[in-house]
Amino acid sequence: MLVGSSVRRVAVIGGSRIPFARAHGAYAGIGNTEMLTAALRGVVERFKLQGLRLGEVAAGAVMKHSRDFNLTRECLLSTGLDPQTPGLDLQRACGTSLETAITVGNKIALGQIEVGIAGGVDTISDTPMVYPRAYQQLLLQSYRGRSPWQRARPFFGLRPRHFKPVFPSAVEPRTGLSMGESCELMARHWQIPREAQDELAHASHLNAAKAWKDGFNADLVQPFNGLASDNNIRADTTLERLAKLKPTFDPSSGQGTLTAGNSTPLTDGASAVLLASEEWARAHQLPVQAWLSYGKAWAVDFVSGRDGLLMAPAHAVPAMLDDAQLALQDFDYYEIHEAFAAQVLCTLKAWESEEFCRERLGRDRPLGTIDRSKLNVKGSSIAYGHPFAATGTRILAVLAKLLANDANAKRGLISICTAGGMGVTAIVERA
Repeated sequence: MLVGSSVRRVAVIGGSRIPFARAHGAYAGIGNTEMLTAALRGVVERFKLQGLRLGEVAAGAVMKHSRDFNLTRECLLSTGLDPQTPGLDLQRACGTSLETAITVGNKIALGQIEVGIAGGVDTISDTPMVYPRAYQQLLLQSYRGRSPWQRARPFFGLRPRHFKPVFPSAVEPRTGLSMGESCELMARHWQIPREAQDELAHASHLNAAKAWKDGFNADLVQPFNGLASDNNIRADTTLERLAKLKPTFDPSSGQGTLTAGNSTPLTDGASAVLLASEEWARAHQLPVQAWLSYGKAWAVDFVSGRDGLLMAPAHAVPAMLDDAQLALQDFDYYEIHEAFAAQVLCTLKAWESEEFCRERLGRDRPLGTIDRSKLNVKGSSIAYGHPFAATGTRILAVLAKLLANDANAKRGLISICTAGGMGVTAIVERA
């Protein structure tokens, strides 16, 4: 039986992560296993879970070696949890760890488990590199040989081209465009000016720097590998400096607006969040920060050009609002992942567009505007960085703490765009 006798509320107890680091820097010599283990161990130690058997630990990575086929299970075995705790690997591009939180949350809500950890990890510094398929086929042909000659003969076909590595790519296979190139097209379609993108990026850095200065991140981030805080945040950045940067993804046409300053940097890192039933939290004397109430995944037709690659959240959020019977304005905090400043601004403009909401969402009126003073108030991915699979639970932990610290708040919204034209969204309510 998959479902219990009733659907239960899903408590967000809190999260822990390692500092996010610019790629090829502080974490250049380590990989996903070490980083995810550290993030999971941070949750175990923060909430004194040593020796406990949890119902599930779910996590994932986008850039993943074949040796990490059982990544989450291997990592949790080094955290101090009861080794009978099962581990689950999931992957939905940049929405991975929010998806793991929704998955664990669903199991709690249905009564299958009482408690679990959701998380994610990613490294650019230790990306898997492979050799051409022709070389792979040659090696397999040798492996299948029955005699010494059959095993040796394929190697006479070796050529220098076989040893040229095939590097991982962020290019969409269906379009041949990188995420940045795709977002340039979105910015052009929605007429998002460079100045607005730089202003959002500037605010992200200042808000993140203030969050660190005020101690907001002190219990959310555990030092790791010699790094005590995120090393991408630029507290001293200015709009003037951002304006001097050259376009990154469309440098020659004169129309490019996305730069290294208003785009997310390549980043290494890991994060995790503890979720539980209300009863389990009470029995273990752990205060509930917030409730994970709704989640929604969506996908758009970016291949035909009908939709922008990163516009799925513009569809997912309205559908989720219908589930919750809420309006876009019924939130105290908005956590919109900053893959690019332009992506955030395109999404906001779509919700304000009568034409988009009528023709693409089938609504008789626009969703409207949001109070921008409630958007990414502690900074977001442009400032902190974006280890692909780790961003979702970083955001969830931040939002749960924001709600717990604000007696006047009721709820917050999470929106994350992903590669492949997908998006993952969630609603979190104050406990």
